[in-house]
Amino acid sequence: QVQLVESGGGLVQTGGSLRLSCAASGNIANFNFMGWYRQAPGKQRELVAGITTDGSTPYRDSVKGRFTISRDNAKNTVSLQMNSLTYEDTAEYYCYAAQDGIGYWGHGTQVNVSS
Repeated sequence: QVQLVESGGGLVQTGGSLRLSCAASGNIANFNFMGWYRQAPGKQRELVAGITTDGSTPYRDSVKGRFTISRDNAKNTVSLQMNSLTYEDTAEYYCYAAQDGIGYWGHGTQVNVSS
């Protein structure tokens, strides 16, 4: 059973930075896709950034130039560096991994950006 554990959330002021990390129980090199999603109260869960085995990194338009996703296969972690945070980035952030058509979710980490 794959387990994903997020860390790094917290409270930050507008313009600040946070780095989220997702530790996977398995070998992340086996995952076809890994990504970060977020869900704000009353809104649908949305993809923030992803990374594939071939190195493609799709980003949500609103975070392009501010967020950077990376994966470290040796440490089985995927990270999301978030800079220039705004109030609109406030949400629960979830790590996601897909392998052979099966998706796995972490429990989430809360990011609060004060205006």
